[in-house]
Amino acid sequence: MEKYAVPVAQIEVVNPRPITRSQWKRSRIELTGKPERSYHHDVSPLLMRSYSEINMTTFGYSLDISSTRQLGVTALEFDSKGIYLASVTKTGCLTVHEFESLYCQSNKSVLRPEEDEGKHLLHISLPSSVDLVRWNPTNQDEVACSSLSNNEVRIFDIGYISSEPTEVLRKRPTVTVHGGSVRKGLSDIAFLEDNSRLPSVTLCGSYRTNYLTSGNSHLYYFDSVCSKAGFSASNWLCNNMCHDLLNRVLASDTCGAISIWDRRASDLPQTGLATNANSGLTSIQLSGDQCVYGASKSGFIYIWDLRGGRSSAAFQSHNEVHSSPVTSLKLASMLNKIGLLKAQSNILPKEIQSININPSCPYQLGFHLDDGWSGVLDMHDFQVTHIHCPPPPWLDETDDGIPIFSSRKPSWLPKHSIYAVGSSSSNGIHLLDFYPHTSSPCHVDHDESKNGQGSYQRKQNKFVPLSEHVTACTTHPLNGTIVAGTMEASLLMISQKHISCKKGDEIDAAES
Repeated sequence: MEKYAVPVAQIEVVNPRPITRSQWKRSRIELTGKPERSYHHDVSPLLMRSYSEINMTTFGYSLDISSTRQLGVTALEFDSKGIYLASVTKTGCLTVHEFESLYCQSNKSVLRPEEDEGKHLLHISLPSSVDLVRWNPTNQDEVACSSLSNNEVRIFDIGYISSEPTEVLRKRPTVTVHGGSVRKGLSDIAFLEDNSRLPSVTLCGSYRTNYLTSGNSHLYYFDSVCSKAGFSASNWLCNNMCHDLLNRVLASDTCGAISIWDRRASDLPQTGLATNANSGLTSIQLSGDQCVYGASKSGFIYIWDLRGGRSSAAFQSHNEVHSSPVTSLKLASMLNKIGLLKAQSNILPKEIQSININPSCPYQLGFHLDDGWSGVLDMHDFQVTHIHCPPPPWLDETDDGIPIFSSRKPSWLPKHSIYAVGSSSSNGIHLLDFYPHTSSPCHVDHDESKNGQGSYQRKQNKFVPLSEHVTACTTHPLNGTIVAGTMEASLLMISQKHISCKKGDEIDAAES
């Protein structure tokens, strides 16, 4: 039968070109339960568009509209779990709100509900204006506030029903050559946090102990040699090292210095950090337990190393010795390196009103200037990577003579590199995309022709119109709800709008 078979030429099988499909990211998110940073950036336009004003809460005291410039909310901050919200005003009112009760008010139909002071966890009227409020990260029952008009840090314990502070930290008076005292107001406060590690310490003999701290300030020790003597020595040394760090409080003043208190020793500062300049500091930030960033009115950002730096006296001397910064950065000089910006603007040194470390990207230091500009300083290479330059107020046609507040305090969203900052010329906030990549619309190397390629949405900033002029804002550490304080001393809640279950059921029934 083989002779009747017709031979067929062997056909070479060529593998077809594989079909390339974009990887389905959502399945990986559902499996790992941890979205990547790029995914957060891809869905950030949807998140920005979902924000709107859902609630306004006014304080229980009357306001003189003609003098609202002096009565606005100056600062507010959430505790680390987002349970409580502390706010302060120019009139000297310190209030601690329960966030859940504020959020539930947004479900009501009342347009301007007034807060019931009886529901406040803390409501105190101080004798002078208050410009800043901070929670103690190692003791969430403590809230501290300071003022530009005096040199005191007042610490209140929300567990006590008292209008008096549980502790007052003071600066030493500075005497001039004529015998008078110099008034130094305090512009910002920082607490040393409970860190995830403490350095290794070698004990006598063969004992070596590594010290670790947990999130609840409990210490655990690990000895290479288990003995009774090793246990007692390591336990004592570990607790002393921890308390030495956790009792430190830092505060910047209007004369360009940072005072450092040891709360166990005295209500007067033991050491300090100096800028060696006459310009006052406006804002400070702690980078772990190692570095301190400080912004000044003259447009400089200073960096101190708490481990030593140029002077090793920062945490070792009991006298008030001031250490010099490791380096200083002139922000105007870095902005002049951006070619397109330099060609369009005459860049001069400006006051830096606030600096904030990005919680989702710690090497990004956000800054806000007194003219409304905002940007990011990359602390790896000390370059400005992002910038947002809104038009000046006098060019805004919607400007109805809104008075300029003394300062504005922005805030980062917890899981997205989005910077929320109040507008300097209109009622609203800017949500700025400061993602650390050239795909960010605010990046100095952004290419508009590539915007939106390979992603879900086109990347762009968002302006959220509000009913009042914003002076400060803070973000809930878990769900990203933005709470803004206004010049009229109100609290605005910016989040996703509520949809009732009944309305949702009706929509589902109609679709079916």
